[in-house]
Amino acid sequence: MQLTLTSKVRLYPTDEQAKQFGLVTREYQRICNLVSQWEFDKQFKVNQKIFQKELYHQIRAESNLNSLMVQSTYRTVEARYRTVKQQLFQHPYRFQDKNTGKWYRFNRDLGWLRKPIKFSRPQADYVRNLNYSFVKKGTLLSINVLGARIKVQYNSQYTQDWFSLNAKLGTAKLVQSCGHWFLHIPVTMNVPDWQKSSNQHIVGIDRGLRQIMTIYDECGRTKFFNGKRLAYQRHKYAYLRQKLQAAGTKSAKRHLKRLGQRENRWISDVNHCLSKTLVDHYGPNTLYVIENLQDVTFERKYSKKSATHDLHSWSFFDLANKLAYKAHLQGAEVLTVSAAYTSQRCPRCGQIRKDSRARRKHQYRCPYCGFITNDDRIASMNLYDLGKQYLSGDEQPKFELTRTNAND
Repeated sequence: MQLTLTSKVRLYPTDEQAKQFGLVTREYQRICNLVSQWEFDKQFKVNQKIFQKELYHQIRAESNLNSLMVQSTYRTVEARYRTVKQQLFQHPYRFQDKNTGKWYRFNRDLGWLRKPIKFSRPQADYVRNLNYSFVKKGTLLSINVLGARIKVQYNSQYTQDWFSLNAKLGTAKLVQSCGHWFLHIPVTMNVPDWQKSSNQHIVGIDRGLRQIMTIYDECGRTKFFNGKRLAYQRHKYAYLRQKLQAAGTKSAKRHLKRLGQRENRWISDVNHCLSKTLVDHYGPNTLYVIENLQDVTFERKYSKKSATHDLHSWSFFDLANKLAYKAHLQGAEVLTVSAAYTSQRCPRCGQIRKDSRARRKHQYRCPYCGFITNDDRIASMNLYDLGKQYLSGDEQPKFELTRTNAND
């Protein structure tokens, strides 16, 4: 199978080259905003041919961007609108009728936008071998700027494998972050395929806040990744944000921005370490089973008001993405299943009872067979069972509340 990853390549331009980067990214940003306004005014009924006919020549006459980069601005804007369209569809508009109490739901599309998308960050997209290329045996990057093409030094620590693996490089994005210049390059490479018939391990993974991960495998082994230290760090960041927001000064706002970036890097690093440890331990031919947490909200009935921030302060989506691509690199697979009843079902007798779980004691006790264990462990055991069902031929395994369980 093919796997696409985005590599952030650090560039080391001279002062003059950095100034040229600034000019080309700001010009590209300006053109993207112009194209975004044009597409919004056209009510999104446009395509590449219409852009070529109505706007392309006008932009070429007033801008120093080359022909290919002008065409790339339309693709950049169109990709951003497609992303927003998908986000609107995933979050429909809901409202409740005050008279009847009935809830209504309407799917949203781009017509709900009141103003065009604004590109607030300078950037520039580069097409492989046309706008950027590797020269001097891969030691320099040749990149287009306004009216010229320059050769820039870069960090080649991770790029040599691309050429040995015959990886395919896609359209890159030039951005500036924290005063440094980066070229984000999508890299597509061939990785080993995972086969059901050759699978050796099944690992159920429950994600949470008290235990960031609880895993259960086919040998009956359970491993807890405690989140106590992470919770302390999250509270520390939340406290600092509260103080800086209360100050409201320009200096406080600058510190607040840096604090947010620091916290995001810390969360990303923790998720990287967790997923890497897990994948390196089990290796290839492993099926990892995780819950789909997209529409799941953590229950706050037993939580303090001060804990509200914790319920939404960890990036489980980022952890799942890192686990998926690391597993694919090693010839393993990640299965995402429904989270329904995974914390209420007894893995021994199969009975589903919501009151079997004592949240304050972090304990699960089945009233039918007497099985007792940790409440986080019970979810990972049930996810393991769903993994076995998947390997047995059920393409969409899930637990359902039967009439017998409902009557009990």
